[in-house]
Amino acid sequence: MKNLTTSGVRDVTLDKNGFFGRFIDLVRDSVIPYQWETLNDRVPDAAPSHCIENFKIAAGEAEGEFYGYVFQDSDLAKWLEAVAYSLMTRPDPKLEATADEAIALIGRAQQPDGYLNTYYTVKEPGKRWTNLRDNHELYCAGHMMEAAAAYYTATGKRELLDIMTRMAHHIDSVLGPEDGKLHGYPGHEEVELALVAMYNVTGDPVMLKLAKYFIDERGREPRFFDIEAEKRDGHKPRWRDPGDYAQWHKPVREQDALEGHSVRALYLATGMADVARETGDETLLAACRTLYENLIRKRLYITGGVGSSPAGERFTFDYDLPNDTVYAETCASIALCFFMRAMLRIEPDAKYADTMEQALYNTCIAGMSLDGHNFFYVNPLEVWPEASHKSPEHRHALPVRPKWFGCACCPPNLARLIAGIGKYIYTTDGDTIYTQLYMSGEAKLSLPSCAVTIKTDTDYPKSGKIAITASAGKYALALRIPAYCRGKYSVSLNGAPVDKQPERGYVTIDREWTDGDTVALEIDVSPRRVYANYHVRADAGKVAIARGPVVYCLEEADNDTPLAGASLSSSSPLTCEYKPDKLGGIVEITADGSVAVDDGDDSLYRIAPPPKKPTKLTYIPYYAWANRGEGEMAVYIRED
Repeated sequence: MKNLTTSGVRDVTLDKNGFFGRFIDLVRDSVIPYQWETLNDRVPDAAPSHCIENFKIAAGEAEGEFYGYVFQDSDLAKWLEAVAYSLMTRPDPKLEATADEAIALIGRAQQPDGYLNTYYTVKEPGKRWTNLRDNHELYCAGHMMEAAAAYYTATGKRELLDIMTRMAHHIDSVLGPEDGKLHGYPGHEEVELALVAMYNVTGDPVMLKLAKYFIDERGREPRFFDIEAEKRDGHKPRWRDPGDYAQWHKPVREQDALEGHSVRALYLATGMADVARETGDETLLAACRTLYENLIRKRLYITGGVGSSPAGERFTFDYDLPNDTVYAETCASIALCFFMRAMLRIEPDAKYADTMEQALYNTCIAGMSLDGHNFFYVNPLEVWPEASHKSPEHRHALPVRPKWFGCACCPPNLARLIAGIGKYIYTTDGDTIYTQLYMSGEAKLSLPSCAVTIKTDTDYPKSGKIAITASAGKYALALRIPAYCRGKYSVSLNGAPVDKQPERGYVTIDREWTDGDTVALEIDVSPRRVYANYHVRADAGKVAIARGPVVYCLEEADNDTPLAGASLSSSSPLTCEYKPDKLGGIVEITADGSVAVDDGDDSLYRIAPPPKKPTKLTYIPYYAWANRGEGEMAVYIRED
């Protein structure tokens, strides 16, 4: 089994004026400082966090009660990971000093036996490890481990790494297959992939052993969470938990679809792929492939959103993809990017990068306002503000982004994804470089035979023109050809056409390169109509618009309402125009359509269809919606 290398965060420098370069600067300059203020409860009118205060109480440096969710510690962990990636690309002594102070506080809150969790230290000190199913001890540990690995890589400082190594060894003393230990695993997965990250940095075999154990033990009989509940409650539960919500309904190798809570399911899939890669376990890899194929064929939104139901933030069943009551948590699409990166490290197949790009350019970045100060937890594909305010079934689908959340898992998760985007752009397999994402900037990559500098010049996805200048050496450059372009692309080398067919989605040029050699790749990013499978009942008779990797939507600020009465003409050209001063600079799409009009007949039902009038439909990128106040929004509309 392959174990490919991904580009490191500090290996890639993105142009600040490029599409994602702007997002990285926004995270560095606005989001990270803003989130630090929220963690310290210094943002007016924002939901309280109390995260830093919880650590101070646990360290004995403040009086008070624990406040927040049982997983509140993870918000600080994700913030620290985002800081680590930011420091890799631009040193900031002041920010680093702030992070060092937070890490020192974490160390003071750690217990003498290595245990770290402010909820149990402050609120229920006698009940550690008694509710693995619900109370997120291992989840919080996992996020802090990821932060520790990243911060050590960024700064060389071991304090947080040593803190979390002690915590990992404490976990190993409590959980495992040995007699006298709890034969348990996390209710909310995350620690599996985090332990592999720690293993990659420390080489400590305990980390990989624990990660593999948690994967292998999950779903086995006798079922640990049933035993745990009976022990905790003092009696056998009156009903048998089916286990699918937290993915313990079957051993992982027998699971054939992503079930239950979408973030948990995708963190589990990521951990499975990571453990498969490190151990060479082909059965785990086969299970990952099965889960992926079910997802992309039957359970994935056009926006890369995952998890259709607000009841449990979960997957439901194949083709159940409603637009207005969808959940599509930002964290779930972020987790999908993690899963795709993990799969790309095992087998270079462009379909994984296509899915990663689909989530990244749509649901992920839609989770944050263009100024970086407001965030979505839920990412609907259709919004009617009055329903959001008055209907219990739609209340989760907000028409504007709040400043913060009591359950604030998504904002710092998005910050760490964007700050660490360099990890997702390239993978290398021996002397082959695979380009997974096209972002303007420069990368310095180490291959077995040589060091390579790759400079990419592009305004993708504004256009599909990509120029890649390579440095000297004998190696192969594999260019991903996105599936959305339907084979409409061209490749040239130093002006001469390259006539090669893609293999697994990549056109590969293997040669002795000289400094200044330039590959020109042009991908067709022209707008296209997209229709859902007829089993997706919410989209029957409807059409969506996409351009390159970007999905588009109608917003009330640009269009006649109600959007539910809008239709797109099937024969209308889709006209593109770049608007540099609109929503940070977007390619706007317009088309001819129609919209229902009020003819004065307020009857609830009628025997003739309501009249319509011609209208010009104006589409904006989905990621940019809800930045101009409250209003209707729709991705899918009817087609005339």
